[in-house]
Amino acid sequence: MYKYTENAAYFTEKTTKYIYIFILLLFILSLQRVKKQINMEITSAEFVVSNSRADMCPQTNLPEYAFIGRSNVGKSSLINMLTKQPKLAMTSATPGKTLLINHFLVNKEWYLVDLPGYGYAQRGKKMMDKIQKLIEYYVLEREQMTCLFVLVDSRLEPQKIDLEFMEWLGENGVPFAIIFTKSDKQSSGKTKFNVNRYMEVLKEQWEELPPYFISSSEKKTGRKEILDYIESINNSLQK
Repeated sequence: MYKYTENAAYFTEKTTKYIYIFILLLFILSLQRVKKQINMEITSAEFVVSNSRADMCPQTNLPEYAFIGRSNVGKSSLINMLTKQPKLAMTSATPGKTLLINHFLVNKEWYLVDLPGYGYAQRGKKMMDKIQKLIEYYVLEREQMTCLFVLVDSRLEPQKIDLEFMEWLGENGVPFAIIFTKSDKQSSGKTKFNVNRYMEVLKEQWEELPPYFISSSEKKTGRKEILDYIESINNSLQK
């Protein structure tokens, strides 16, 4: 009787061990499956149209991810880095050149939208007012606008114009994330310090902080994280 009980206990213990291993393998496979689902690969990216009016944007139901920031924040370079097409968005040594809403179709599944930069005083008040209305109309009225990426120069102290713009987004319930650009222009320690400082400033006004990413167009830093974030939203929209 004792021998039988001992063998049964051994058998039960061994079976339980294999069950645990099997469950662990299933868990690992599920993680890999999820990881695969949010691993975006850019297979195509093409310019579609430029508009000076938000109501003239493409009439589709595809989600749109818009990019905006102060002039000379590195927006065009970031777009080219994300899509792996160096000439997709026009880059210029002269800040404030983007004056239109530019739509790029990515993977035939979603639009990347290049919005005019804000805060470039040399445009003149009349032009600045026109661009402000263009941005406001697109951000507030464009139903396809799924997430707005606000670009911030990681080298700078928190700028009043950026903070006010984010506060305006929050007041209007606009979903947005922050991308800290040009991280390669300084040490990683300095970038981390500046980003932490920036988020601490935001905490003074925000109960819940927006998602943020650190990027470098030169070193391709942040590319995977930004694209996977977009892919995760696209996946959630399909459920």
